[in-house]
Amino acid sequence: MANSKQTGNKAATLASKTLQSTNASALQKSLAGSVLAQSGTGKQTSKAVETKASGALKSSTSNSTTKSLAGSAVSQSKKTP
Repeated sequence: MANSKQTGNKAATLASKTLQSTNASALQKSLAGSVLAQSGTGKQTSKAVETKASGALKSSTSNSTTKSLAGSAVSQSKKTP
């Protein structure tokens, strides 16, 4: 079943800038890649990325960029409420 949720322009722009940044962490780049991969497609967040994103959201040391990317990735996960 295709994912009806799509990456928004704001999230896609943040992801693109993150991938181009020399200061972005490996986690940020991983999340950004997932977010962009879902942009304009029916793809959903993989279990591995979902786990990374969940950890980032729970971490008190994650910055706002990491949390924004993680939130976008998790919102497109395969889980249903």
